Amino acid sequence: MKTFPLGKRTVHRVGFGAMQLPGRGAFGPPRDRAEALAVVRRAVDLGVDHIDTAQYYGPDVANEILRSALYPYPGQLAFVSKVGAKRDDKGGWLPALEPEELRAGVLDNVRSLGVERIHAVNLRLHAKSAPEVFDRQLDAMVAMRDEGLIGGVGLSNVDTEQLRHALERTEIVCVQNPFNIVDQQSRPVLDLCLERGIAFVPFFPLGAAFGRERVLGHPQVKAVAARLDATPAQVALAWVLAVAPNTLLIPGTASLEHLEQNVAAGHLRLDDEARAALGLPGRAA
Repeated sequence: MKTFPLGKRTVHRVGFGAMQLPGRGAFGPPRDRAEALAVVRRAVDLGVDHIDTAQYYGPDVANEILRSALYPYPGQLAFVSKVGAKRDDKGGWLPALEPEELRAGVLDNVRSLGVERIHAVNLRLHAKSAPEVFDRQLDAMVAMRDEGLIGGVGLSNVDTEQLRHALERTEIVCVQNPFNIVDQQSRPVLDLCLERGIAFVPFFPLGAAFGRERVLGHPQVKAVAARLDATPAQVALAWVLAVAPNTLLIPGTASLEHLEQNVAAGHLRLDDEARAALGLPGRAA
């Protein structure tokens, strides 16, 4: 499957993540603004039709680059954002999970992207909170959806209990959790999303900043990459797509070369030998 529903829209399973467009640590201006603009435009040229972003990437930097590169936006392009955090003046990450902060975050995204509505917005949790607190946050997200500010409610950094609880209260269109070939703790969440027809969007598909070598240096990943004439990153991304039909990729980069490689991973066929080496079931005959 090359596509999967993301709320009311069907998108290609390889998207683009805007987190690396600003400076180091998703803070401040880009290293090379011209290349950042070129990366965004090339992504759309390559068929990317959903972009993951956030106003607090920069802050405002990622969204400003997206707007400068693409506005007026192609009709098929879906923006997915997230709320629940903010930045201090040194780039530190702070929670912003009060209902009024969630609303301010959505309005900041609408303003900085220059749109009337965000296709989907993830409620990004930082720690497990009391059910009544979670309910207030969900109520704020649902209210903004009903108002028309967002098209669908998503969740990020949740477990199966939280996802089931949210589904009892409202429709959830996507879930973003960490997940890759060496970190599969969110497998139960992925399985529940698959059961309910929800898009599962892994972040850190190549490992976090200090864990990339565990993924890219994984012996089976390297061996498969060498045999298939691909890069370890392409194999690791193709693995995510092969795990389940509801996974969507949002690999981020500020490099044109890496962008081309990431998008090409969506066309990499893992044969039965590769699938067996990577712990995937073989293809049906």
